Amino acid sequence: MSWEMVDEGWGRRAADFATFTEPAQSREYVAMHERLGLRSGDRLLDAACGSGLQIELARLRGATCAGIDASPRLVAVAKDRNPDSDIRVGDMQALPWDDASFDIVTSFRGIWGTTPGAIEEAHRVLVPGGKVAMTIWGNVGKSAGAWMLAPFLWATEEKVQHQTDMVSLGHPGVGEAFLADRGFEPEERFEVTFVLEFADPETYARGMAATGPSYETIQDIGEQEFHRRAIELATGFVREGLPLRGELQLFGYIGVKQ
Repeated sequence: MSWEMVDEGWGRRAADFATFTEPAQSREYVAMHERLGLRSGDRLLDAACGSGLQIELARLRGATCAGIDASPRLVAVAKDRNPDSDIRVGDMQALPWDDASFDIVTSFRGIWGTTPGAIEEAHRVLVPGGKVAMTIWGNVGKSAGAWMLAPFLWATEEKVQHQTDMVSLGHPGVGEAFLADRGFEPEERFEVTFVLEFADPETYARGMAATGPSYETIQDIGEQEFHRRAIELATGFVREGLPLRGELQLFGYIGVKQ
C-alpha cells in the first residue's frame, strides 16, 4: 500500500481524532519525554506525527521540533497546533531532511515491523549518539482495556492479520533486534503508560471511527453499523459519573545511533 493511502483512513476525521482520541494519549508522550530526558535545545523529529500533540508537548519542554505524516489533513491540524515547527506531508521511509539533522527521532505507534525503512531513515537523519524512541503495542488482548480496540477486530480476517503483523515488534527480543540490525544500540523493552478515555458511548464511537484500523472495519460493515456496534459495546462499560476508561499494554524502545 502506498503511503499516500494513509490519509484515506486516518485523515477522514482528523478533527475528531485530534480532540476525542489523541488527548488521552498525552500520558504516553510525557512518559517518553521523561525517559529521554528531553530538554531545551534538543532537535526532535516526530515520524508519523499525526495531529501534532506530541510535538506541542515537546515544544513546551524547549525542544525545536519537526514532524512528518502521510495524512495532509492530520498535518493541517499539527501545523495549526505548532505554527513555528517544520511539519511536512510525506513518507517517513524517505525523509526530506539532511543527514545528521536531529538529536532525537520519535514515533508513537507509527513505526512497525512492516516499515523497516523508517528506522533506517531515522538513523540517517540523527547525529552520532542521537536517539530514536518508539512505542509499540504489547499484548493488548490481555489488557484491562482490550474491549476498547474490539472494533478493529470487526474487519475481515485478512485485515486483522495485517494488524497483527504490524505489531510484532512488541514481542520480547523482536524490537531490540529490529533496532540493532539497523545500526542502533537498543535499550531493553520497557512499559509505557497508555490510556484511552471518552466521555460517553457516543463519543467513544466517534473517536474510534477516526482511527485507521476502524476505517478498515467501516469499509467492511459500513459507518452506520460501526457506530451502532461501538455504542452498544461501550454502553456495557459505562460507570456512573466517570468516563469510559481503558488501560492498554504498550512497550517502548530507545536506541542510540552507533
